[in-house]
Amino acid sequence: MLVKIEQKSILDIEADVIIVNLFEGVKYPGGVTGIVDKKFNNVISDFVINKEKFEGKFGDIYKLPILESGKKIYIAGLGDQEKFNYTKIRDLTAKIVRNTDGSAKKVVSILHGAGIAGLCPRRCAQMITEGAISGTYSFDKYKSQKTKTQIEEFIIAEIDGQKYEKALKGVNDGIIVARAVNNARDLINESSQYLYPETLAKYAEENSGVKTTVYNKEEIKKMGMNAFLAVGQGSVHEPKFIHMEYKPQNPIKKIAIVGKGITFDAGGLDLKPPASMLTMRDDMSGAAAVICTMKAISELKPDIEVHGIIAACENMPSGSAYKPGDVITAKTGRTIEIDNTDAEGRVTLADALAYAEDLQVDEIIDIATLTGACMVALGTVASGIMGNDDTEIKKFIAAAEKAGERFWQLPMFEEYGETLKSDIADTKNTGGRMGGASAAGIFLSSFIKNTPWIHLDIAGTAFLEKADSEGIKGATAIGVRSLIKYISELN
Repeated sequence: MLVKIEQKSILDIEADVIIVNLFEGVKYPGGVTGIVDKKFNNVISDFVINKEKFEGKFGDIYKLPILESGKKIYIAGLGDQEKFNYTKIRDLTAKIVRNTDGSAKKVVSILHGAGIAGLCPRRCAQMITEGAISGTYSFDKYKSQKTKTQIEEFIIAEIDGQKYEKALKGVNDGIIVARAVNNARDLINESSQYLYPETLAKYAEENSGVKTTVYNKEEIKKMGMNAFLAVGQGSVHEPKFIHMEYKPQNPIKKIAIVGKGITFDAGGLDLKPPASMLTMRDDMSGAAAVICTMKAISELKPDIEVHGIIAACENMPSGSAYKPGDVITAKTGRTIEIDNTDAEGRVTLADALAYAEDLQVDEIIDIATLTGACMVALGTVASGIMGNDDTEIKKFIAAAEKAGERFWQLPMFEEYGETLKSDIADTKNTGGRMGGASAAGIFLSSFIKNTPWIHLDIAGTAFLEKADSEGIKGATAIGVRSLIKYISELN
Protein backbone atom coordinates (compact mmCIF):
# COMPACT_ATOMS: atom_id res chain seq x y z
CA MET A 1 0.00 0.00 0.00
CA LEU A 2 1.27 3.44 -0.98
CA VAL A 3 0.89 6.20 1.62
CA LYS A 4 1.34 9.79 0.44
CA ILE A 5 0.14 13.35 0.95
CA GLU A 6 -1.31 15.74 -1.63
CA GLN A 7 -1.72 19.51 -1.37
CA LYS A 8 -5.36 19.54 -2.44
CA SER A 9 -8.81 19.83 -1.00
CA ILE A 10 -10.09 16.44 0.16
CA LEU A 11 -12.97 16.90 -2.29
CA ASP A 12 -10.62 17.28 -5.27
CA ILE A 13 -8.95 13.89 -4.85
CA GLU A 14 -10.50 10.91 -6.59
CA ALA A 15 -11.07 8.18 -4.03
CA ASP A 16 -13.44 5.38 -3.06
CA VAL A 17 -13.55 6.50 0.57
CA ILE A 18 -13.29 9.94 2.15
CA ILE A 19 -12.30 9.95 5.84
CA VAL A 20 -13.30 12.92 8.00
CA ASN A 21 -13.61 13.18 11.77
CA LEU A 22 -15.71 14.42 14.63
CA PHE A 23 -14.93 15.15 18.27
CA GLU A 24 -17.38 13.83 20.82
CA GLY A 25 -20.38 16.07 21.42
CA VAL A 26 -20.00 18.23 18.30
CA LYS A 27 -23.36 18.97 16.68
CA TYR A 28 -22.26 21.14 13.77
CA PRO A 29 -18.86 20.13 12.37
CA GLY A 30 -16.32 22.74 11.31
CA GLY A 31 -13.04 22.62 9.41
CA VAL A 32 -12.70 20.07 6.60
CA THR A 33 -15.48 17.92 8.05
CA GLY A 34 -17.75 20.97 7.83
CA ILE A 35 -16.74 21.56 4.20
CA VAL A 36 -17.58 17.96 3.29
CA ASP A 37 -20.86 18.23 5.22
CA LYS A 38 -21.95 21.29 3.21
CA LYS A 39 -20.82 19.75 -0.07
CA PHE A 40 -23.22 16.84 0.50
CA ASN A 41 -26.22 18.87 1.70
CA ASN A 42 -25.48 18.73 5.45
CA VAL A 43 -25.75 14.95 5.50
CA ILE A 44 -23.30 14.66 8.39
CA SER A 45 -24.94 17.21 10.69
CA ASP A 46 -28.59 16.54 9.76
CA PHE A 47 -28.54 12.78 9.25
CA VAL A 48 -25.48 11.22 10.93
CA ILE A 49 -25.41 13.41 14.04
CA ASN A 50 -29.04 14.46 14.58
CA LYS A 51 -30.98 11.47 13.23
CA GLU A 52 -28.52 8.58 13.63
CA LYS A 53 -27.23 9.99 16.93
CA PHE A 54 -23.55 9.44 16.09
CA GLU A 55 -21.71 10.86 19.10
CA GLY A 56 -18.11 10.86 17.91
CA LYS A 57 -16.82 8.56 20.64
CA PHE A 58 -13.22 7.56 20.10
CA GLY A 59 -12.84 4.71 17.64
CA ASP A 60 -16.44 4.72 16.42
CA ILE A 61 -16.73 4.83 12.64
CA TYR A 62 -19.90 5.74 10.76
CA LYS A 63 -19.89 4.61 7.12
CA LEU A 64 -22.04 6.83 4.95
CA PRO A 65 -22.66 5.88 1.31
CA ILE A 66 -22.98 8.80 -1.12
CA LEU A 67 -24.62 7.02 -4.02
CA GLU A 68 -24.62 9.83 -6.60
CA SER A 69 -20.83 10.12 -6.51
CA GLY A 70 -20.01 6.47 -5.98
CA LYS A 71 -17.97 7.42 -2.91
CA LYS A 72 -18.35 6.60 0.74
CA ILE A 73 -17.71 8.94 3.63
CA TYR A 74 -16.32 7.56 6.87
CA ILE A 75 -16.86 9.75 9.92
CA ALA A 76 -14.30 8.75 12.53
CA GLY A 77 -14.93 9.53 16.19
CA LEU A 78 -12.04 11.32 17.91
CA GLY A 79 -13.56 11.19 21.39
CA ASP A 80 -12.97 13.82 24.07
CA GLN A 81 -10.90 16.66 22.59
CA GLU A 82 -8.98 17.18 25.85
CA LYS A 83 -7.87 13.52 25.85
CA PHE A 84 -6.98 13.36 22.17
CA ASN A 85 -3.29 12.72 21.40
CA TYR A 86 -0.86 11.50 18.77
CA THR A 87 -1.07 7.83 19.75
CA LYS A 88 -4.83 7.92 19.31
CA ILE A 89 -4.32 9.22 15.76
CA ARG A 90 -2.24 6.14 14.94
CA ASP A 91 -4.63 3.72 16.64
CA LEU A 92 -7.66 5.30 14.96
CA THR A 93 -6.08 5.16 11.50
CA ALA A 94 -5.13 1.51 11.97
CA LYS A 95 -8.72 0.72 12.93
CA ILE A 96 -10.13 2.60 9.94
CA VAL A 97 -7.82 0.75 7.53
CA ARG A 98 -8.74 -2.63 9.03
CA ASN A 99 -12.44 -1.83 8.72
CA THR A 100 -12.42 -0.32 5.24
CA ASP A 101 -14.78 -2.06 2.81
CA GLY A 102 -13.04 -4.62 0.64
CA SER A 103 -13.85 -2.85 -2.62
CA ALA A 104 -12.04 0.35 -1.63
CA LYS A 105 -8.72 0.69 -3.45
CA LYS A 106 -8.09 4.40 -2.93
CA VAL A 107 -8.69 6.15 0.39
CA VAL A 108 -8.25 9.85 1.20
CA SER A 109 -8.09 11.14 4.75
CA ILE A 110 -8.21 14.42 6.59
CA LEU A 111 -5.01 15.31 8.52
CA HIS A 112 -6.40 14.23 11.91
CA GLY A 113 -5.34 16.44 14.82
CA ALA A 114 -3.83 19.32 12.83
CA GLY A 115 -7.04 21.35 12.73
CA ILE A 116 -9.18 22.18 15.75
CA ALA A 117 -6.99 20.04 18.04
CA GLY A 118 -3.98 22.22 17.15
CA LEU A 119 -1.42 19.38 17.11
CA CYS A 120 1.83 19.41 15.11
CA PRO A 121 1.09 18.62 11.43
CA ARG A 122 4.34 16.68 11.03
CA ARG A 123 3.66 14.37 13.96
CA CYS A 124 -0.01 14.00 12.98
CA ALA A 125 1.00 12.92 9.49
CA GLN A 126 3.58 10.51 10.89
CA MET A 127 0.98 8.90 13.16
CA ILE A 128 -1.55 8.56 10.33
CA THR A 129 1.12 6.97 8.13
CA GLU A 130 2.22 4.55 10.85
CA GLY A 131 -1.39 3.62 11.56
CA ALA A 132 -2.24 3.05 7.90
CA ILE A 133 0.76 0.77 7.36
CA SER A 134 0.43 -0.98 10.72
CA GLY A 135 -3.28 -1.53 10.23
CA THR A 136 -2.64 -3.65 7.14
CA TYR A 137 0.01 -5.85 8.82
CA SER A 138 -0.45 -9.61 8.94
CA PHE A 139 1.91 -12.58 9.17
CA ASP A 140 0.44 -15.08 6.74
CA LYS A 141 3.64 -16.52 5.31
CA TYR A 142 2.64 -20.09 6.13
CA LYS A 143 -1.08 -19.81 5.32
CA SER A 144 -2.47 -21.10 2.04
CA GLN A 145 -5.09 -18.33 2.14
CA LYS A 146 -3.22 -15.03 2.23
CA THR A 147 -4.53 -11.89 3.88
CA LYS A 148 -5.13 -9.53 0.98
CA THR A 149 -5.17 -5.78 1.42
CA GLN A 150 -7.45 -4.14 -1.11
CA ILE A 151 -6.30 -0.59 -0.42
CA GLU A 152 -3.70 0.45 -2.98
CA GLU A 153 -3.34 4.10 -2.03
CA PHE A 154 -3.87 5.92 1.25
CA ILE A 155 -3.72 9.68 0.67
CA ILE A 156 -3.62 12.47 3.24
CA ALA A 157 -5.19 15.68 1.96
CA GLU A 158 -3.91 19.03 3.23
CA ILE A 159 -4.50 22.22 1.25
CA ASP A 160 -2.69 24.62 3.59
CA GLY A 161 0.85 25.14 2.25
CA GLN A 162 2.68 25.41 5.59
CA LYS A 163 0.91 22.42 7.09
CA TYR A 164 1.51 20.44 3.90
CA GLU A 165 5.28 21.01 4.00
CA LYS A 166 5.47 19.88 7.62
CA ALA A 167 3.15 16.94 7.05
CA LEU A 168 5.17 15.78 4.03
CA LYS A 169 8.18 15.23 6.32
CA GLY A 170 5.92 13.41 8.76
CA VAL A 171 4.74 11.00 6.07
CA ASN A 172 8.35 10.19 5.17
CA ASP A 173 9.23 9.64 8.83
CA GLY A 174 6.14 7.49 9.30
CA ILE A 175 6.98 5.23 6.38
CA ILE A 176 10.48 4.60 7.74
CA VAL A 177 9.28 3.88 11.29
CA ALA A 178 6.32 1.75 10.22
CA ARG A 179 8.45 -0.41 7.95
CA ALA A 180 10.96 -0.90 10.76
CA VAL A 181 8.17 -1.99 13.09
CA ASN A 182 6.59 -4.38 10.59
CA ASN A 183 9.96 -5.87 9.63
CA ALA A 184 10.69 -6.51 13.30
CA ARG A 185 7.27 -8.16 13.66
CA ASP A 186 8.10 -10.42 10.74
CA LEU A 187 11.39 -11.46 12.34
CA ILE A 188 9.78 -12.21 15.69
CA ASN A 189 6.80 -14.06 14.21
CA GLU A 190 9.07 -16.19 12.03
CA SER A 191 9.38 -19.82 13.12
CA SER A 192 12.63 -20.70 14.88
CA GLN A 193 12.74 -23.62 12.48
CA TYR A 194 13.94 -21.08 9.94
CA LEU A 195 15.22 -18.23 12.11
CA TYR A 196 18.27 -19.27 14.12
CA PRO A 197 21.60 -17.52 14.85
CA GLU A 198 23.05 -17.99 11.35
CA THR A 199 19.95 -16.77 9.52
CA LEU A 200 19.41 -13.89 11.94
CA ALA A 201 23.00 -12.78 11.33
CA LYS A 202 22.51 -13.03 7.57
CA TYR A 203 19.35 -10.92 7.83
CA ALA A 204 21.26 -8.28 9.78
CA GLU A 205 24.02 -8.22 7.17
CA GLU A 206 21.57 -7.82 4.30
CA ASN A 207 18.87 -5.63 5.87
CA SER A 208 20.28 -3.42 8.61
CA GLY A 209 21.38 -0.75 6.13
CA VAL A 210 24.70 -0.28 7.94
CA LYS A 211 28.14 -1.87 8.16
CA THR A 212 27.64 -5.25 9.85
CA THR A 213 30.28 -7.61 11.19
CA VAL A 214 29.38 -11.16 12.24
CA TYR A 215 31.74 -13.11 14.50
CA ASN A 216 31.79 -16.91 14.56
CA LYS A 217 32.29 -19.26 17.49
CA GLU A 218 36.10 -19.24 17.41
CA GLU A 219 36.24 -15.46 17.17
CA ILE A 220 33.76 -15.13 20.05
CA LYS A 221 35.95 -17.42 22.15
CA LYS A 222 39.04 -15.30 21.41
CA MET A 223 37.16 -12.23 22.67
CA GLY A 224 36.59 -13.99 26.02
CA MET A 225 32.80 -14.22 25.76
CA ASN A 226 32.55 -17.49 27.66
CA ALA A 227 29.21 -16.61 29.27
CA PHE A 228 27.58 -16.12 25.87
CA LEU A 229 29.16 -19.29 24.49
CA ALA A 230 27.99 -21.35 27.48
CA VAL A 231 24.32 -20.56 26.79
CA GLY A 232 24.59 -21.59 23.15
CA GLN A 233 26.67 -24.76 23.59
CA GLY A 234 23.64 -27.08 23.85
CA SER A 235 22.38 -26.23 20.36
CA VAL A 236 23.30 -27.67 16.97
CA HIS A 237 23.27 -24.09 15.66
CA GLU A 238 26.49 -22.15 16.12
CA PRO A 239 26.21 -18.86 18.03
CA LYS A 240 26.81 -15.62 16.16
CA PHE A 241 27.88 -12.26 17.55
CA ILE A 242 26.57 -9.35 15.48
CA HIS A 243 27.95 -5.80 15.48
CA MET A 244 26.17 -3.15 13.36
CA GLU A 245 27.67 0.34 12.96
CA TYR A 246 26.10 3.63 11.88
CA LYS A 247 28.71 6.40 11.79
CA PRO A 248 27.82 9.91 10.59
CA GLN A 249 30.65 12.30 9.72
CA ASN A 250 30.54 14.46 12.86
CA PRO A 251 28.59 12.62 15.55
CA ILE A 252 27.56 14.60 18.61
CA LYS A 253 27.12 11.47 20.70
CA LYS A 254 28.01 7.78 20.54
CA ILE A 255 25.63 5.12 21.87
CA ALA A 256 25.18 1.35 21.76
CA ILE A 257 21.89 -0.52 21.65
CA VAL A 258 22.10 -4.16 22.71
CA GLY A 259 19.37 -6.67 21.90
CA LYS A 260 18.82 -10.06 23.51
CA GLY A 261 19.10 -12.58 20.69
CA ILE A 262 17.90 -15.97 21.93
CA THR A 263 16.33 -17.30 18.73
CA PHE A 264 14.64 -20.09 20.68
CA ASP A 265 14.56 -20.63 24.42
CA ALA A 266 13.73 -24.14 25.58
CA GLY A 267 15.06 -23.26 29.04
CA GLY A 268 18.15 -25.44 28.67
CA LEU A 269 18.39 -28.31 31.15
CA ASP A 270 15.97 -26.40 33.41
CA LEU A 271 13.40 -27.13 30.73
CA LYS A 272 10.37 -24.88 30.38
CA PRO A 273 6.85 -26.38 30.58
CA PRO A 274 5.39 -27.00 27.07
CA ALA A 275 2.89 -24.13 27.32
CA SER A 276 5.64 -21.66 28.24
CA MET A 277 7.85 -22.87 25.41
CA LEU A 278 5.27 -22.48 22.64
CA THR A 279 6.03 -18.87 21.70
CA MET A 280 9.71 -18.80 22.68
CA ARG A 281 10.65 -17.83 19.14
CA ASP A 282 9.92 -14.34 20.49
CA ASP A 283 12.95 -14.44 22.81
CA MET A 284 14.90 -12.56 20.14
CA SER A 285 12.47 -9.62 20.18
CA GLY A 286 15.23 -7.36 21.51
CA ALA A 287 17.52 -8.41 18.66
CA ALA A 288 14.78 -7.76 16.10
CA ALA A 289 14.21 -4.31 17.60
CA VAL A 290 17.91 -3.48 17.33
CA ILE A 291 18.30 -4.68 13.73
CA CYS A 292 15.24 -2.82 12.50
CA THR A 293 16.07 0.31 14.50
CA MET A 294 19.49 0.35 12.85
CA LYS A 295 17.82 0.19 9.44
CA ALA A 296 15.59 3.14 10.33
CA ILE A 297 18.53 5.11 11.71
CA SER A 298 20.44 4.57 8.46
CA GLU A 299 17.53 6.23 6.63
CA LEU A 300 16.76 9.02 9.12
CA LYS A 301 20.46 9.87 9.43
CA PRO A 302 20.73 11.51 12.88
CA ASP A 303 24.06 13.01 13.97
CA ILE A 304 24.46 10.19 16.49
CA GLU A 305 26.91 7.30 16.14
CA VAL A 306 24.96 4.13 16.89
CA HIS A 307 26.27 0.61 17.45
CA GLY A 308 23.84 -2.31 17.36
CA ILE A 309 25.01 -5.34 19.34
CA ILE A 310 23.46 -8.84 19.38
CA ALA A 311 24.70 -12.08 20.95
CA ALA A 312 22.59 -14.62 19.04
CA CYS A 313 22.20 -18.23 20.11
CA GLU A 314 19.68 -20.94 21.06
CA ASN A 315 19.18 -22.17 24.63
CA MET A 316 18.64 -25.90 24.18
CA PRO A 317 18.95 -29.06 26.32
CA SER A 318 21.47 -31.66 25.16
CA GLY A 319 24.50 -33.58 26.32
CA SER A 320 26.64 -30.55 25.63
CA ALA A 321 24.35 -28.00 27.32
CA TYR A 322 25.57 -25.86 30.20
CA LYS A 323 24.36 -27.13 33.58
CA PRO A 324 23.04 -25.81 36.89
CA GLY A 325 26.04 -25.40 39.16
CA ASP A 326 28.48 -24.57 36.36
CA VAL A 327 30.81 -21.63 36.99
CA ILE A 328 31.50 -19.47 33.93
CA THR A 329 33.97 -16.63 33.49
CA ALA A 330 32.48 -13.71 31.58
CA LYS A 331 34.33 -11.28 29.30
CA THR A 332 34.94 -8.88 32.21
CA GLY A 333 36.56 -11.66 34.28
CA ARG A 334 33.58 -11.78 36.61
CA THR A 335 32.50 -15.36 37.43
CA ILE A 336 28.88 -16.57 37.27
CA GLU A 337 27.41 -19.58 39.05
CA ILE A 338 24.55 -20.96 36.97
CA ASP A 339 21.63 -21.27 39.36
CA ASN A 340 19.09 -21.80 36.60
CA THR A 341 19.78 -22.42 32.90
CA ASP A 342 16.49 -20.73 32.01
CA ALA A 343 17.86 -17.38 33.20
CA GLU A 344 20.03 -17.37 30.10
CA GLY A 345 19.35 -14.00 28.52
CA ARG A 346 21.17 -12.06 31.21
CA VAL A 347 24.17 -14.39 30.83
CA THR A 348 24.50 -13.59 27.12
CA LEU A 349 23.88 -9.90 27.79
CA ALA A 350 26.70 -9.84 30.37
CA ASP A 351 29.23 -10.33 27.56
CA ALA A 352 27.35 -8.19 25.06
CA LEU A 353 27.22 -5.25 27.49
CA ALA A 354 30.92 -5.60 28.24
CA TYR A 355 31.68 -5.59 24.50
CA ALA A 356 29.53 -2.46 24.06
CA GLU A 357 31.34 -0.68 26.90
CA ASP A 358 34.70 -1.49 25.31
CA LEU A 359 33.57 0.61 22.34
CA GLN A 360 33.81 3.64 24.68
CA VAL A 361 30.28 4.79 23.95
CA ASP A 362 28.56 7.58 25.87
CA GLU A 363 25.53 5.45 26.69
CA ILE A 364 24.30 1.85 26.47
CA ILE A 365 20.69 0.71 26.14
CA ASP A 366 19.80 -2.98 26.24
CA ILE A 367 16.40 -4.37 25.30
CA ALA A 368 15.38 -7.90 26.28
CA THR A 369 12.49 -10.25 26.94
CA LEU A 370 14.20 -10.89 30.24
CA THR A 371 12.00 -11.86 33.19
CA GLY A 372 8.68 -13.46 33.96
CA ALA A 373 8.75 -11.30 37.09
CA CYS A 374 8.37 -8.18 34.94
CA MET A 375 5.37 -9.77 33.23
CA VAL A 376 3.78 -10.40 36.63
CA ALA A 377 4.49 -6.85 37.79
CA LEU A 378 3.41 -4.89 34.71
CA GLY A 379 1.42 -7.32 32.57
CA THR A 380 1.09 -6.45 28.87
CA VAL A 381 0.37 -2.75 29.45
CA ALA A 382 3.89 -1.45 30.11
CA SER A 383 7.50 -2.55 29.83
CA GLY A 384 10.00 -2.30 32.66
CA ILE A 385 12.92 0.13 32.64
CA MET A 386 15.83 0.55 35.03
CA GLY A 387 19.47 1.55 34.92
CA ASN A 388 22.27 3.52 36.55
CA ASP A 389 21.32 7.03 35.33
CA ASP A 390 17.94 8.43 36.39
CA THR A 391 18.24 11.44 34.10
CA GLU A 392 18.62 9.29 30.99
CA ILE A 393 15.86 6.94 32.17
CA LYS A 394 13.43 9.85 32.46
CA LYS A 395 14.42 11.07 28.99
CA PHE A 396 13.79 7.63 27.56
CA ILE A 397 10.39 7.29 29.24
CA ALA A 398 9.39 10.70 27.83
CA ALA A 399 10.55 9.78 24.31
CA ALA A 400 8.74 6.43 24.51
CA GLU A 401 5.54 8.17 25.59
CA LYS A 402 5.74 10.36 22.47
CA ALA A 403 6.22 7.21 20.41
CA GLY A 404 3.14 5.63 21.99
CA GLU A 405 4.96 3.05 24.12
CA ARG A 406 4.88 2.85 27.92
CA PHE A 407 7.82 2.12 30.20
CA TRP A 408 7.66 2.04 34.00
CA GLN A 409 10.79 2.46 36.14
CA LEU A 410 11.48 -0.42 38.52
CA PRO A 411 13.80 -0.06 41.53
CA MET A 412 17.33 -1.38 41.78
CA PHE A 413 17.74 -1.33 45.56
CA GLU A 414 20.87 -3.05 46.86
CA GLU A 415 18.74 -5.51 48.81
CA TYR A 416 17.57 -7.12 45.56
CA GLY A 417 21.17 -8.09 44.88
CA GLU A 418 21.39 -10.15 48.08
CA THR A 419 19.66 -13.05 46.34
CA LEU A 420 22.43 -13.17 43.72
CA LYS A 421 25.23 -13.92 46.19
CA SER A 422 27.10 -17.14 45.47
CA ASP A 423 29.25 -19.30 47.72
CA ILE A 424 31.55 -20.31 44.87
CA ALA A 425 31.50 -17.44 42.34
CA ASP A 426 31.21 -13.66 42.10
CA THR A 427 27.48 -13.90 41.43
CA LYS A 428 24.65 -16.29 40.65
CA ASN A 429 22.63 -15.74 37.50
CA THR A 430 19.32 -15.73 39.37
CA GLY A 431 18.04 -15.53 42.88
CA GLY A 432 14.44 -16.66 42.63
CA ARG A 433 11.12 -15.18 41.55
CA MET A 434 10.62 -12.54 44.28
CA GLY A 435 11.78 -9.18 42.94
CA GLY A 436 13.16 -11.06 39.95
CA ALA A 437 13.05 -8.18 37.46
CA SER A 438 15.04 -5.89 39.75
CA ALA A 439 17.49 -8.65 40.66
CA ALA A 440 18.09 -9.27 36.95
CA GLY A 441 18.76 -5.56 36.49
CA ILE A 442 21.32 -5.63 39.30
CA PHE A 443 22.97 -8.69 37.74
CA LEU A 444 23.37 -6.83 34.43
CA SER A 445 24.63 -3.68 36.15
CA SER A 446 27.55 -5.65 37.61
CA PHE A 447 28.93 -6.04 34.08
CA ILE A 448 28.86 -2.28 33.44
CA LYS A 449 31.78 -0.32 34.85
CA ASN A 450 31.24 3.40 34.30
CA THR A 451 28.99 3.96 31.29
CA PRO A 452 25.44 5.35 31.66
CA TRP A 453 23.15 2.39 31.01
CA ILE A 454 19.45 1.72 30.54
CA HIS A 455 17.83 -1.72 30.67
CA LEU A 456 14.46 -2.35 28.99
CA ASP A 457 12.57 -5.49 30.07
CA ILE A 458 9.95 -6.18 27.39
CA ALA A 459 8.97 -9.70 28.49
CA GLY A 460 5.29 -8.84 28.94
CA THR A 461 4.84 -6.58 25.92
CA ALA A 462 6.79 -8.26 23.11
CA PHE A 463 4.22 -10.90 22.15
CA LEU A 464 0.47 -10.62 22.73
CA GLU A 465 -2.19 -13.31 22.84
CA LYS A 466 -4.92 -10.72 22.20
CA ALA A 467 -4.90 -7.87 19.71
CA ASP A 468 -3.69 -4.49 21.00
CA SER A 469 -5.05 -1.02 20.19
CA GLU A 470 -3.56 -1.25 16.70
CA GLY A 471 -5.18 -4.63 16.16
CA ILE A 472 -1.85 -6.46 16.34
CA LYS A 473 -1.73 -9.97 17.78
CA GLY A 474 1.53 -11.86 18.23
CA ALA A 475 4.76 -9.90 17.84
CA THR A 476 4.44 -6.19 18.67
CA ALA A 477 7.99 -5.00 17.88
CA ILE A 478 7.89 -3.05 21.14
CA GLY A 479 10.87 -0.77 21.56
CA VAL A 480 11.47 0.01 17.88
CA ARG A 481 9.49 3.25 17.94
CA SER A 482 10.90 4.27 21.33
CA LEU A 483 14.52 3.65 20.34
CA ILE A 484 14.10 5.58 17.10
CA LYS A 485 12.42 8.48 18.88
CA TYR A 486 14.96 8.57 21.70
CA ILE A 487 17.95 8.50 19.34
CA SER A 488 16.37 11.12 17.07
CA GLU A 489 15.85 13.47 20.02
CA LEU A 490 19.53 13.25 20.99
CA ASN A 491 20.27 15.52 18.00
